[in-house]
Amino acid sequence: MIADITICMDILTSSWFATYFYSPVPLLATATEGETADSSLVLASVLLSLVVIYFASKLGGEICFRINLPPVLGELVGGVAVGVSALGLLVFPEGGFSANDSLLMQFLQLTTEVTPEGLEAVFSSQGEVVSVLSELGVIILLFEIGLESDLKELIRVGPQAAIVAVVGVVTPFALGTLGLVYGFNVPIVPAVFAGAALTATSIGITAKVLAELGRLSSSEGQIIIGAAVLDDILGIIVLAVVASLVKTGEIQVFNILYLIVSAAIFLIGAILLGRLLSPLYVKLVDEMKTRGQLLLVSICFAFVLSYIAQIIQLEGILGSFAAGLVLAETTKRHELEELIAPISDIFVPIFFVCVGAKTDLSVLNPTVPSNREGLVLALFLIVVAIIGKVVTGFTILGKPDLNKLAIGVGMIPRGEVGLVFAGVGSASGALSQSTEAAIIMMVILTTFLAPPWLRMVFKEPAVSPQEQESS
Repeated sequence: MIADITICMDILTSSWFATYFYSPVPLLATATEGETADSSLVLASVLLSLVVIYFASKLGGEICFRINLPPVLGELVGGVAVGVSALGLLVFPEGGFSANDSLLMQFLQLTTEVTPEGLEAVFSSQGEVVSVLSELGVIILLFEIGLESDLKELIRVGPQAAIVAVVGVVTPFALGTLGLVYGFNVPIVPAVFAGAALTATSIGITAKVLAELGRLSSSEGQIIIGAAVLDDILGIIVLAVVASLVKTGEIQVFNILYLIVSAAIFLIGAILLGRLLSPLYVKLVDEMKTRGQLLLVSICFAFVLSYIAQIIQLEGILGSFAAGLVLAETTKRHELEELIAPISDIFVPIFFVCVGAKTDLSVLNPTVPSNREGLVLALFLIVVAIIGKVVTGFTILGKPDLNKLAIGVGMIPRGEVGLVFAGVGSASGALSQSTEAAIIMMVILTTFLAPPWLRMVFKEPAVSPQEQESS
């Protein structure tokens, strides 16, 4: 995700991004010759993509809701249905695909006079813009999750969350790496990369499921969220270490220490400084008389913290989560929760549908000879991925009332975070085709397995956030 967000920041600062949003050119103008994308056609293709995304998310979510599954699972499945694995409507160039692989691009070509060269440029730009919107979606999601979290409860469960996070990183990494090296004779570097991919936890997927189940503010929910945040930090450090090992053949201790110290200073500093400045925030909002003052000031605060997190080589979602935690301590919390909900409804589905759309299920086809070795490796990685996270809940001692299985299950999904590890490993040339396929299959299964399993392990009836608030 680090690389994705860096690309996104580059896109936001590029000239064509501003041009296509503000271009006065008619919507279906002909694309210019050459590699430059026509801004109006980029906008047209993005609008078509959003229609597909929203339709897929609502259809999938409604179906899952009616069969008692988390709606977020429906959004993921809807993404798979419209993505590279099925209909090919929502396709992204980073997967090695071209405009001819996208039905949306073919429809655009039929309804305009765009040239093949111009179509490829539009396809590339459209993919980048939708990816930016997807990253904004997860940033807003984590801001909303921060608002719904209790900072005092997070601090209270901090030691337990830290134990869960550390065990959830060390256990699968060690089991995966050693198992691949000694059990499957995989070379050390790709084995380390695969082990590193096992350490990730997709906080966005788990947090959304917990919110849907009304369990976000429970002790189990807060431990899972706290551990997932720490997991992200530890995952960044592991990825940096492994990437350094591939590039230089040695581990750079200074970079590891920098990431650890910067992460600690950022999270603690953001929360302390935010609590100190929160009275000024409330006073500023109260004195403003124009429409949307609370929402815009709060979003700006979240984006500033996300920006700071990004430039110090952390993840932007950590900044938005910290912003939500800080603002949840103010008197504006409930009003802000109501205001951010429709914004979340617009952007968050883009993130989940895109995760599903980028998932290539063809790697599961056993009739393809190159997939068979990957399937065997994948089976091993899947077992390690599940066991390595499920055991984390049972490492918490002296808390008999906790649903420890739920905590472990909540840490299982790898989601887009695991795909980032696979992508970095593939780009570096460290992974063989079979190992890369095995990692992708592990990510796919853990991502889709966790939401329904999490619902099952919470035996009591789900309580909505509104019911929790009224009680």
